[in-house]
Amino acid sequence: MDPLVAVLCLLPLYPASHCPNPGISVGAVRTGSRFGLGDKVKYRCSSNLVLTGSAERECQDDGVWSGTEAICRQPYSYDFPEDVAPALGTSFSHLLATTNPIQQQKKENLGRKIQIQRSGHLNLYLLLDASQSVSKDDFEIFKDSASRMVDRIFSFEIKVSVAIITFASKPKIIMSVLEDRSRDVTEVENSLRNINYKDHENGTGTNIYEALHSVYIMMNNQMNRPHMTPEAWQEIRHAIILLTDGKSNMGGSPKVAVDNIKEVLNINQKRKDYLDIYAIGVGSLDVDWKELNNLGSKKDGERHAFILKDVQALSQVFEHMLDVSQLTDPICGVGNMSANASAQERTPWHVTFKPRSQETCRGALISDQWVLTAAHCFRNAEDSSLWRVSVGDPNFQGGKEFQIEKAVISSEFNVFSKKNQGIPEFYGNDIALLKLTQKVKMSTHARPICLPCTVGANLALRRLPGSTCRDHEMELLNQVSIPAHFVALNGDKLNINLKTGSEWTNCVKVVSEDKTMFPNLTDVREVVTDQFLCSGTRGDDNPCKGESGGAVFLERRLRCFQVGLVSWGLYNPCGSSSKNSRKPVPRGKVPRDFHINLFRLQPWLRQHLEGILNFVPL
Repeated sequence: MDPLVAVLCLLPLYPASHCPNPGISVGAVRTGSRFGLGDKVKYRCSSNLVLTGSAERECQDDGVWSGTEAICRQPYSYDFPEDVAPALGTSFSHLLATTNPIQQQKKENLGRKIQIQRSGHLNLYLLLDASQSVSKDDFEIFKDSASRMVDRIFSFEIKVSVAIITFASKPKIIMSVLEDRSRDVTEVENSLRNINYKDHENGTGTNIYEALHSVYIMMNNQMNRPHMTPEAWQEIRHAIILLTDGKSNMGGSPKVAVDNIKEVLNINQKRKDYLDIYAIGVGSLDVDWKELNNLGSKKDGERHAFILKDVQALSQVFEHMLDVSQLTDPICGVGNMSANASAQERTPWHVTFKPRSQETCRGALISDQWVLTAAHCFRNAEDSSLWRVSVGDPNFQGGKEFQIEKAVISSEFNVFSKKNQGIPEFYGNDIALLKLTQKVKMSTHARPICLPCTVGANLALRRLPGSTCRDHEMELLNQVSIPAHFVALNGDKLNINLKTGSEWTNCVKVVSEDKTMFPNLTDVREVVTDQFLCSGTRGDDNPCKGESGGAVFLERRLRCFQVGLVSWGLYNPCGSSSKNSRKPVPRGKVPRDFHINLFRLQPWLRQHLEGILNFVPL
């Protein structure tokens, strides 16, 4: 016999592996060593550890194991937000990788993400455990957690309906996805706020089955509505958030209700993305981890069951769940607000550029190819081909550099236009636009800010169609002192208060008192016109010279809106010192800072951004 043939005869005749080795985590024991199509592996935990993930996994025809990785953990341990966020975010961001209502997303860019079409919808079901095993304090944490999640989800422009169900021995439907008000964030948050823990004080048990069964009934009723076509029903995504201690002690196995839900939604291997069930314990709860793990969905590479210490931990997790890197459309004003986000992730519109032989300036992305900044940054610049704009990019330290295709500088800007009036420098119409040679790829580090008076800002403010620019100004600049922010040289977000009305008058009169800069000034409005917002009063940070052109922005409804841009000031706190150090204001010096008011330059913005941004009526 040929020696090679003899050797081959001695090899085990196992079929070639169809799935990769699923591995064995620390503390786990696996049964099963075949990885062919239809083969199963089972896991259990040694000692007193409890299983997270799937106790049994099957090799599927797409070469992927069913369920999710089996991990053994201590029974009374918390999940850290920084560990939960990537796992949960991988899953939940698929639900929110949405089509911008303004621009259709291309299917080829979606990958594993779920697209919610313009005709599509997300149904979010919030199930809050109010049984006696959950204390009143923990129930309030559940309410607060749910409210924070709702507020953040509604900050995205997706079609979402919210159901709210509390439960103990029996469920109570606070809000149904069948109601019109379930699509109104104010109505949803009011309903959450007004839930009374005592609604279930006579219920001694925890009936998770009935809570999930009420979701099944709601789904069934929606499916059978007269106007609901089979095609429209198939397009709805469903996410169930169960906030509980997992101590189900009546009503039978919740798995039966889950199986019914899967049946009404026609969940199979091709449609598994249309349902996600998250089981989350929050607070100082004695959680039944095994039950919690059994309730969460099991999907490869994802986790759906967690125990978190407090509402702050959950808030961090929710922020990372909504990973904006998954949103490929240039949805505006979305920054990462979690505690461990980088400076650039918190203000992803912030860009830096340096014209030839000039001071470094700042600017803001207002679309995927346009930057808004100050005109005075370019008053001596010659060749725009030598300019570079640094835009945030997770793959490049310090950002990715872009060339400029063209610069549009206000023709009415002339810093020396009032020199013959004894005013050495005048910064009226200090505004410019830069078009980059390439479009910026949207990510957690690069995303445009919302410009007021645009359709994008109108959606972000959750205003009705037909709202005007005046409506936006009334909403954003509706006080005499408005908390706002700008970005410092080192990337930190600093605080100011913008003055309007009578406060504006008091703020600007300091200019006429500055005899060093304006020795012969008689009328302060010759220098500070109504084009400027004023800041720099007590408690305000002062922008440095190199921060000119950067966005002055407000936070509303968990989105950011640029109302001005840094133009000029009476005091430079940085001088030639480190960009991380700001000098205190010297005695006798009164600081004031002035920012171009974008509401006052609407005609210019509309003239040059027509076809780039969609504007609402004035």
